[in-house]
Amino acid sequence: MKAFRNRTNEAELMEDATLAPETLNAVLRDVSLANRLLGGDRITHNAVLRILRKDPAKEYSIMDVGCGEGTMLRQLALICRKNKYKVKFTGLDINRAAIKLAETYSMDFPEIKYHAGDLLQDDLEELVSDIVLCTLTLHHIPSPQIPQFLEKLTNEARIAVIVNDLQRSPWAYYLFKIFSAIFIKTKIARHDGLVSVKRGFRRKELFAFSSQVPEYYPKVKWKWAFRYLLILAPSKSIDHE
Repeated sequence: MKAFRNRTNEAELMEDATLAPETLNAVLRDVSLANRLLGGDRITHNAVLRILRKDPAKEYSIMDVGCGEGTMLRQLALICRKNKYKVKFTGLDINRAAIKLAETYSMDFPEIKYHAGDLLQDDLEELVSDIVLCTLTLHHIPSPQIPQFLEKLTNEARIAVIVNDLQRSPWAYYLFKIFSAIFIKTKIARHDGLVSVKRGFRRKELFAFSSQVPEYYPKVKWKWAFRYLLILAPSKSIDHE
């Protein structure tokens, strides 16, 4: 379909920095619910665990770029506690209101720290981590800036960058339209979910963007429900199966 041939430039409502904190909180809760029910969170969990299991005694650091209210980091922290992995977490987000929510929700997680900042603009050398996550954040970046954004991600990662984002397709679009009518409460999340799909990616696009990042090997795998898992690593040994 022509509407899905190219990435849309349509804006998402939640990108408005003036959103009231309570509105942002409600929208982020809807996003977290969709990720949990549609299995999107598990894609990142499994990719991280495949790396940690290779050297379970090692102490790791993980940064989540575009962490929102910190749901992914808290999920991973609980998984690592259960498996006795020693991991320190950092959440980075450009939205200061989201960071404040994350800090509030993460008071029982001393292993998680948060930082308000812009990956493309700020010097974040002090945040360099073993693994860098980017879940449902890449599609917010305009296409001309994506190679630079990916390179910035790799600059922050010692072992691997794990990107989890949406496939752009009519099937994904109409699946979310049905899903959101049943499960999603806020109008903003229903609107933005559909826009997000139209801002998503085709497999060849992810390879094309990644090929512009020097000295890193891209691996792309399709995952349910209409997701792509992109792993960038300086070694071909990192797996995403």
